[in-house]
Parts: sequence; structure tokens; C-alpha cells
Amino acid sequence: MDGRLPSPGRPRVSIVVVTRDRAATLRETLPRHAPYPAIVVDNGSADDTLAVARAAGAQVIALGRNAGAAGRTAGVRLAETPYVAFADDDSWWAPGALERAAAVLDAHPHLAVLAATVLVGPDERLDPVCRAMADSPLAPAAAGPAVLGFVACGAVVRKDAYLAIGGFPEPYGIGGEEEPLALDLAAAGWELAYVPDVVAHHHPSPARNPRRRVVVQRRNALWTAWRRRPLHVAFARTLHALGDEVGRSALREAFGQARWALATRRPAPPGVERAVRLLER
Repeated sequence: MDGRLPSPGRPRVSIVVVTRDRAATLRETLPRHAPYPAIVVDNGSADDTLAVARAAGAQVIALGRNAGAAGRTAGVRLAETPYVAFADDDSWWAPGALERAAAVLDAHPHLAVLAATVLVGPDERLDPVCRAMADSPLAPAAAGPAVLGFVACGAVVRKDAYLAIGGFPEPYGIGGEEEPLALDLAAAGWELAYVPDVVAHHHPSPARNPRRRVVVQRRNALWTAWRRRPLHVAFARTLHALGDEVGRSALREAFGQARWALATRRPAPPGVERAVRLLER
């Protein structure tokens, strides 16, 4: 543990929000984070994001560049609580959710990531990832179904575990960045579990580019295969990407950082690889 626990009566969870050029959305969601300390990490916005965040009373980290999901790590370092909840600029946590999350993490000291239920849009549809986590075939963790993935805006992490493995890798941006973090935590001996009675709300911004998001997710999956999976899996994923135009776009982008991917290659331990294959089946 990092030894910096909050004083009695203070929140045990901070909320880290990574954002870029979404000032209007942030103006709506930031007030929903009270009374928890909010840390806004700005990935080089050109709008008035910084002013909106400061007006809402959040601590602000202005990176001056787009670090993607890795920007969250700067926020986690600044947090003075043992646990950190992630939120996007278009998401927020349900009332009582973070008190429950802190209680679960207190009770399970080997739990590094608490994956919450994520309800999407005004009609509160269950995120498909949550359905998959609920049906996980892995041996259950003490806190709930064991998982090797999660939705970032519906995750609460143990600060010291997150920082010990380096957080989200910067080249990934945002979209599929959860997988390498999950694999690295599992490789370090930490548990990740789905706890369905902890709830987050996510209203995806209409400004998103759906095709671009799919390309990024597939590119990141290729990097994860090359960095953390056996070589035959990496080769198979690469060949599969050649089968359609989106996959080829992802492959071109992945090759642009091929040297970094190979330099950071560290295949997951056999037990973690077996768990990944069980999930894939």
C-alpha cells in the first residue's frame, strides 16, 4: 500500500476523468461526482475544458498533449485516496456506488480492479461487456465473477496496484486499453472481479466517430497480441486483420509502432494465458 490513507470521514475514493475538447459535456457530468474529489486530466483541449473543470472545483492536470487513456495515470498519482474510480467526460457513478466499491475493496485486499455494471444511454441498456463479465467461465474471485477485462468508465482500481504495473500504455489511446492493463495485473498476481451492484452510467457523446473507434480497438488488440500473447496467436491475429478494410487500417497503424510493441513484449504467464483462452472459447 502507498501508506497515504485519508483521514476518518473523508472519501476513500477519488474520481479521475480524462477528457479532450468536451467542455459542454463535462459541464453536465462533473457536478454529479460530488462529494468525491474529482481530478480532471486534460489531453490538450482547445476549448474551455480547463475553465469548466476549475469552476466545478476539480483538481486539474493540463497535459498539453493527447496521452489518451494513459492520461489517467497522472490523475491516479495525484489522488490522495487508496482507491480511484475512472469516469469519462460522458459518464458518472450512481449514488452510493463508490461507498459500496470502497467497502468491497477494503474487504478484499487482493482485488485490484472492481468492474461495475455500466448502464448505457437514457434507456439504461446494460453494456454488453457487463453481460459477458457476469457469465465469466473463470473460477470466481472472492468478490465476484473473475474477469480479465472491464469497461474503463465503470472501473474502480486500487491505486498502488495500478501504479505498480505502470497503468494504461500510452500508445493505445482510448478504446480497448483495458485488456493489457487487466493482463498485467493478473500476471502480477492481482484479482479482477465484476461486482454488479456497483453501478455507473454512461451516455456516449454523439461526437464519437464509430468507425475510428473500431479501428483503434482492433489496432490495440493487435498490439496486445504481440505484446502479451504467444507468437502463434499474434501471427494468427495479424493474418485475420488482412481480411477486411477496417482490419487492414488497424494493421497499418499497428505497424507504425511495431518497434515499441516488440520492445515491450512480455508474454503473460501460462496461468493467465490459459484463462484468456478459456474466455475466448
